[in-house]
Amino acid sequence: MSEEPDLLYETEGAVATLTLNRPRKLNAVTPAMIDELDRSLARAKDDPEVRVIRLRGAGRGFCAGYDLDWASALMEETDRSGPWDPMADFGVMSRYVESYMSLWRSPKPVVAQVHGICVGGGSDLALCSDLVVCADDARIGYPPARIWGSPTTAMWFYRLGLERSKRLLLTGDPMDGRLAAEWGFAIASHPGEQLDLAAMRLCQRIALVPAAQLRMMKLLVNTAVEQMGLFTTQTLGTLLDGSARHGPQGTGFSSRARADLAGTLSARDEAFGDYGFGGRTAADPLLDWTPPERGATDWTRD
Repeated sequence: MSEEPDLLYETEGAVATLTLNRPRKLNAVTPAMIDELDRSLARAKDDPEVRVIRLRGAGRGFCAGYDLDWASALMEETDRSGPWDPMADFGVMSRYVESYMSLWRSPKPVVAQVHGICVGGGSDLALCSDLVVCADDARIGYPPARIWGSPTTAMWFYRLGLERSKRLLLTGDPMDGRLAAEWGFAIASHPGEQLDLAAMRLCQRIALVPAAQLRMMKLLVNTAVEQMGLFTTQTLGTLLDGSARHGPQGTGFSSRARADLAGTLSARDEAFGDYGFGGRTAADPLLDWTPPERGATDWTRD
């Protein structure tokens, strides 16, 4: 029996639905998935019947970010090949940024339908879409901000603004879907059982507008954001991502993750009481949280 593709493509009327399809890995991003995304977006672009693209995830979540098994293997291969080459690393990661930004550049509007987990590179996929609708209980964030990463697409500021993007990136704290809609990550949140219909109805409403008009409206708004310095910020974000992964704390984290991925992620998040350790979000009062007795950075040391 042949394996299913990492991304499924289907159409219903004027809506093309792209489904991330690695549910056993919470749709974690791999090079093969990115290639499928590029091909599917090109297919939708070339189909005159398609006016809107819907992006969603199969199974329990939207996307858990980069596949850490693949990322750790890449780091190990890089370590064996000699000293870290910052520009080679920049070239590799820029490839992913370009694919994420193909959602942004698509002449046809993209609506991301987010449920379950949406973190790391998964948040990049959502943020580079034109609109996001999410489940009330979705878990959205950028935990690599705590160690081993920087948002390469740099979309957090442009979507959420100065204060809220700093609040999330300086802690790595997650949002639920309701907070995501309140803070500007999403246009709306819905009960999980209503999400699929709500996202589809939004796509169908957009599809009533002529394709040329949709392309003009998207170009107008996107150009305004780009003039604010988006591409320059993305270059910096991608360079900083390499520095975060290859600096002393990043390489120590990577070494521990190769030996014990689950334990390393637990050590990262336990003091914060979120992700795998509870339901805390950035909306919860900090007066209800007790800092750990150990030093704030003990978990980052070799």
